[in-house]
Amino acid sequence: MMKILILNGPNLNLLGRREPEIYGRISFEEYLPQLRERFPQHELFYFQSNHEGVLIDKLQEADGQYDAVIMNPGGYAHTSIAIADCIRAISIPVIEVHISDISKREPYRRHSFTAEACVKCISGLGMEGYAKAVESIVLPQTEK
Repeated sequence: MMKILILNGPNLNLLGRREPEIYGRISFEEYLPQLRERFPQHELFYFQSNHEGVLIDKLQEADGQYDAVIMNPGGYAHTSIAIADCIRAISIPVIEVHISDISKREPYRRHSFTAEACVKCISGLGMEGYAKAVESIVLPQTEK
C-alpha cells in the first residue's frame, strides 16, 4: 500500500464550472471517489490551495509522510521557480498533471518550470491524467 498526496493549485477548486470545454464538467471532489475506487489498495489524500506558499508548505510536509505526490500546479507551473525549487529539495517523487494539453495552449502556458523538477509530466488526458499518474507510481511496486 502506498500513500499518495494529490495536490491541486490555483483555480482547480473551480473544476466543473471553469471553462468546461477545456477542463471538463466534473469537480475534483466528484472525481476523487472514482479515483479511490480504482486504486482501493492505496491511500489517496487530496489538498487544494490557491496560494503558492501553502502549496510549498504542503510539499515540504509531504516529504517523509507520503510515498509520492501528484501535483497539478495550475498556473504556477508557468511561473513558480519557488515551487520547482521545493520539488527538487524533497526526497519523494512528484508527478505533474495538467488536465489540458499545455503544449497546445497559449504560448505562455507551453513551458512548465515545475515539470522540469518532476519525475514525469502528464498533460492533456483530462481527469484521466490523475489515474495515469497513480498508475505510474504504483505499477512499478506491483511488478516487483
